[in-house]
Amino acid sequence: MIGNDSFAVADWAEHHRREGERYRDGEARLGDASDADARQRQLTRLGNAAAGAALASLMRGESADAAEWFARACVRYRESWEDAPPGSWGRLIAILKARILAGDWARAEHDARWSLEQRPDEAESPIGRYAATLAFLVLGEYARGRALADELRTQEAFPTDVGDALAAITAPDPLAYVEAIESVLESFEQRDAYLEDIPAADTVMVLQALAVRRGLEPAELESALLPPKS
Repeated sequence: MIGNDSFAVADWAEHHRREGERYRDGEARLGDASDADARQRQLTRLGNAAAGAALASLMRGESADAAEWFARACVRYRESWEDAPPGSWGRLIAILKARILAGDWARAEHDARWSLEQRPDEAESPIGRYAATLAFLVLGEYARGRALADELRTQEAFPTDVGDALAAITAPDPLAYVEAIESVLESFEQRDAYLEDIPAADTVMVLQALAVRRGLEPAELESALLPPKS
């Protein structure tokens, strides 16, 4: 069990308000995008803002509102993909994580299949293979996910503990999973910066959800970076 008392209590309502304003401001300016590249970048910013609002809602226990914002984020990330530069695998990851965090497994499976059609498993970058691993886990294709997770564990450019957690889920290996997920959470607690300035351990939440879907008991974790227990 991990605890950390060094974090001030976040004002999640303020985080939600700020991200909502960013989204609405970006949406209003979307039509001003002068070319395809400018538009895809603006769409990505919209996706990030929507995901930030969703995380803020999730962190204050408002799952219905979080699901609505995660859905908006997925739409924007998907819209941005068509004109995105080659190798923009982070958008696939963002879509899959949003679906998982929303608990929308039907759409997660649909998006996982679409993601694999983009061939991230053939990517040279570990980020592409991470996207493919998440997709395989969502679809329950654990053997294929394990092969990729084992590769990720050896990549200097990828967090070893995340790779370990993914591999433990596919195995499944409860003891290895607990050790890995505790390390992932600790890494989040040691950060000085977060995506969209939202102090939340979203990767930990995603891995916990995938572990439960695999039939593992979720690790007993406590942190200001995780949602309140229901």
